[in-house]
Amino acid sequence: MTRRCRRGLVGAARTSPPSSIVNAGGWSRTVCCPAGVVARNRRIAEAALRSWTPVFTHGDLQIDHVFVEGNEITGVLDWSEAGPGDALYDLATLTLGHEEHVGDVVAGYGGDVDLKVVRGWWSLRCLRGIRWLTEHGFDPYLPGCEIDVLRSRM
Repeated sequence: MTRRCRRGLVGAARTSPPSSIVNAGGWSRTVCCPAGVVARNRRIAEAALRSWTPVFTHGDLQIDHVFVEGNEITGVLDWSEAGPGDALYDLATLTLGHEEHVGDVVAGYGGDVDLKVVRGWWSLRCLRGIRWLTEHGFDPYLPGCEIDVLRSRM
C-alpha cells in the first residue's frame, strides 16, 4: 500500500488531481486512505473471495445503468463489463453506497443472499476503485462514494 500511495503522490505531480481531492495540507488523496480503514476493509473483503459458481453478470450494475418505470425494470444499459461472474457482485455494485436499500433489493432478488459477501464486495470494489476514480476526475471522498463506504464498514 505504501508503494501504491507513493506512486499516487508522485503521479499527482504529473497530472494534478481536481482541487476537491487535495486536502488542506496539500497531500493528494489519489490513492491513500487511513491504514486502519484499509486493513479493516481487507478483512471484510475476504468474504467476497469465497468459492462461487459463475453466472452471467452485468459487471457494473449501478443505479445509473438501470431504467425503472413504476415497479418494473424497463431497461439496463452499459453491458461492456458483462460476462461470467459472481451474482452477488452485481447485487453489491447496485447497492454500493445505498445500504438502506439492501433489504429491498435482496427481497426482489428472491434467492439466498449472504450479506457478509455483499459487504465484502462493497469493500473490495471500493478498495480497487479509489485510484481509478481520482485519476478520472471523480472524488471518492464525497458522501456515499468509495471512501465514505469504506469508513462506514469500520
